Amino acid sequence: MYKAASFASLLRAVKPAPPPSRPPPSSIAASRSIGFSRSCSAVPRSPVIGSSPASWRYGSDWRSPVSLRPWIRSSAAVIERFERKMSTVATENAFKDILTSLPRPGGGEYGKFYSLPALNDPRIGRLPYSIRILLESAIRNCDNFQVTKNDVEKIIDWENTSPKLVEIPFKPARVLLQDFTGVPAVVDLACMRDAMNKLGSDSNKINPLVPVDLVIDHSVQVDVARSENAVQANMELEFQRNKERFGFLKWGSTAFRNMLVVPPGSGIVHQVNLEYLGRVVFNSDGILYPDSVVGTDSHTTMIDGLGVAGWGVGGIEAEAAMLGQPMSMVLPGVVGFKLSGKLRNGVTATDLVLTVTQMLRKHGVVGKFVEFYGEGMGELSLADRATIANMSPEYGATMGFFPVDHVTLQYLKLTGRSDETVSMIEAYLRANKMFVDYNEPQTEGAYSSYLELDLADVEPCISGPKRPHDRVPLKEMKADWHACLDNKVGFKGFAVPKESQEKVVKFNFRGQPAELKHGSVVIAAITSCTNTSNPSVMLGAALVAKKACELGLQVKPWIKTSLAPGSGVVTKYLLKSGLQEYLNKQGFHIVGYGCTTCIGNSGDLDEAVGAAISDNDIVAAAVLSGNRNFEGRVHPLTRANYLASPPLVVAYALAGTVNIDFEKEPIGVGKDGKEVYFKEIWPSNEEVAEVVQSSVLPDMFKSTYEAITKGNPMWNHLTVPATTLYSWDPNSTYIHEPPYFKNMTMAPPGPHGVKDAYCLLNFGDSITTDHISPAGSIHKDSPAAKYLLERGVDRKDFNSYGSRRGNDEVMARGTFANIRLVNKLLKGEVGPKTIHIPTGDTLYVFDAAMRYKANGHDTIVLAGAEYGSGSSRDWAAKGPMLLGVKAVIAKSFERIHRSNLVGMGIIPLCFKPGEDADSLGLTGHERYTIDLPSNISEIRPGQDITVVTDTGKSFTCTVRFDTEVELAYFNNGGILPFVIRNLINSQK
Repeated sequence: MYKAASFASLLRAVKPAPPPSRPPPSSIAASRSIGFSRSCSAVPRSPVIGSSPASWRYGSDWRSPVSLRPWIRSSAAVIERFERKMSTVATENAFKDILTSLPRPGGGEYGKFYSLPALNDPRIGRLPYSIRILLESAIRNCDNFQVTKNDVEKIIDWENTSPKLVEIPFKPARVLLQDFTGVPAVVDLACMRDAMNKLGSDSNKINPLVPVDLVIDHSVQVDVARSENAVQANMELEFQRNKERFGFLKWGSTAFRNMLVVPPGSGIVHQVNLEYLGRVVFNSDGILYPDSVVGTDSHTTMIDGLGVAGWGVGGIEAEAAMLGQPMSMVLPGVVGFKLSGKLRNGVTATDLVLTVTQMLRKHGVVGKFVEFYGEGMGELSLADRATIANMSPEYGATMGFFPVDHVTLQYLKLTGRSDETVSMIEAYLRANKMFVDYNEPQTEGAYSSYLELDLADVEPCISGPKRPHDRVPLKEMKADWHACLDNKVGFKGFAVPKESQEKVVKFNFRGQPAELKHGSVVIAAITSCTNTSNPSVMLGAALVAKKACELGLQVKPWIKTSLAPGSGVVTKYLLKSGLQEYLNKQGFHIVGYGCTTCIGNSGDLDEAVGAAISDNDIVAAAVLSGNRNFEGRVHPLTRANYLASPPLVVAYALAGTVNIDFEKEPIGVGKDGKEVYFKEIWPSNEEVAEVVQSSVLPDMFKSTYEAITKGNPMWNHLTVPATTLYSWDPNSTYIHEPPYFKNMTMAPPGPHGVKDAYCLLNFGDSITTDHISPAGSIHKDSPAAKYLLERGVDRKDFNSYGSRRGNDEVMARGTFANIRLVNKLLKGEVGPKTIHIPTGDTLYVFDAAMRYKANGHDTIVLAGAEYGSGSSRDWAAKGPMLLGVKAVIAKSFERIHRSNLVGMGIIPLCFKPGEDADSLGLTGHERYTIDLPSNISEIRPGQDITVVTDTGKSFTCTVRFDTEVELAYFNNGGILPFVIRNLINSQK
């Protein structure tokens, strides 16, 4: 281990050069918009790699790194380098000799690139394509300090090193944000500027050093549906609720360099990334290299379908990447997923992704890459691939990667990338052995494990009622539904008594009779980037609506139907096809361009419908084309939530219930009293392909994205101050200065243990970040609601938790506020409360936490397996820290959430295999002591420690600080204080 003195000397060691000057944000936006056809080279670049000091120059090299990289290594040689107190570092790339020219047809060159073939190493030819991207990054950034030749060798020797879980550096080219996670990221950047200022340093050092694209897509709600005016009405409400947030983001776009903000109403971040932002290959100052991205939304993986390496990180990690912080990752295993055959008639890409998700969850791919290959690839459109890549978080993989091939190039041309750009992309990837040509003989590469799927075996299906990987074949849906009604409460159960299962609730809906039963559909939403980016399923849904109209079927008026496309392109091809009118006739009017129902922005149900559900304890259903259906996420009143393809969303809306066998029962009664069956409204693959071919055109993408930074009148009328430091409004309920740096000094606080802590919450398995940090509506009786009401905010203006992520006071009160939270301390009661152990009082979690803090007591959380899975990640770590939680002891953690806990100074511990709170006889009523050394040099990644309770029980846990850099964060009280101290020290 390194010594404490080494740690301090490292902080003083490296003196950074000043950052290069950059164009103002306005020119960035202009170049991005004007240069659409040259989107691979239209962004301001840093100096040529290999000619600038890479290491600790927080302004010189924006091609930043993936899970956080230790800049203190344990090898003796590296420690020796640190001890020398280096004041300068190597500026010459160790692989400069393989820098190779890429000739342009007709003369000249596209640029130069670091050539993998020039290494003449046969091992490279066996590497999965996804690993070759990691290799290229390491070679291109190799300075023998931040990235060493040894790192490069580890990646080349992937077949032998990946099973050993070695750590390697990776530097993605850019960062992607959406507004839910983007607002707190910009809040933190603004607050860090203030902290730098207070500590007497240069606040302008806090600036994104990599291109940052922030797409505002998470704020639109389905307040108005089934109306021709829904888009405008919902946008007006969106701006009324979020004017302050939007103004703050607009300020950020001018105050910070390298930040492009895509205005509201433009589309869903991942679809915009796929259709426009994705470069595939960068050309930066004449150096060519693969595009790569980390994003603050877990579904950043959608870009993997385009052959761009990308995945989700926590907001905390993204902020570090923006600021040039080194990041690291464990060299992953790669699961080879071979596809063969072709999809049968009537089977959609959604059916395929739900099947793949179930297979991969069963196989176990957490922390791994999945790479798809095989002759079946030619049968999948790029949009189909993106659908599969999108749901990587649902099957647990870091990436679901599709290497670039001819299908990719065709999509790039379809979406308006210029012929010149596409030619450059193909030439580079072929030259660097990163292109798959299925016209040539294929040799199967080396993978860590293998799976295979014949596409012909995929059958129509949906997933639910509470988890994305609980796939149900369509033909078994009716039986599965009845089983769910019978089963005890759980992921596949509602425990409805037999005598109540056929209950019919009659009510009046806007002057006409209506009825609900268990399984009645009350929300039917075509939503989410997972599917709205795929013309086949979108036009397929429109064809279902058309056939239903022609046969005389009509969706019941009390079902809340909506269509929220991921970009304006969707509207253009729906209008050109002439099919939008049929969707409108069935109530699927366009409600906005952004994430809606999938993230809980489904809006209110009609009061009569809501009362019928609540007053009669009806298990109502939502059917949506999303990727998440955790209980309490879609809508508080829909306990059953099913993921389905857009055509199936329309079909279930027409049926009005999930309690139906589509093969045997009619969907409804049409013209002249004739029963209409599912097969009569379902389009053939040929019908869908024909309308896609004639309706989806390159000009639609070009015209949509050439104007993307122009915004809309409401956005353009927002006025913001031209200042570099933000003027905090203490009365704001949206944007609030967080307390992370209060009383911060230059001396790190050092590691902390836990002494006689109470258990704040005791959980079982599968507690998601949606349980920890809900993104949906603010319940009227919650601590957050009380806070807002005390500040004069009417209930109708509460907005969602997600929209208020820029206010730590609201979000701390929203932590563990999910109405479906199952806390063992409550002995069966479900909801956002807990037992205050010293008094036995039942309190809201926030109120209990504040009582513990007021009395000077530490708290911990006990949990089961998969703690922290989901996407609402940043506040799922920040919130518990603000509540005073010092440690979480779980059977296992989702990878990003564990890292984020460390980033906020919370200790993650894992029970030993085969043990958990129940097996150890822990009730949560004990007091817990976790002794950690006071000197950070005495703590090792992954070491065992003993947890002692006041009842005499003790048990061994593994401390999940997985890297040396995570220990550095813990020593500093979290990642953000670490970054500030490091930046200040680097200026000395």
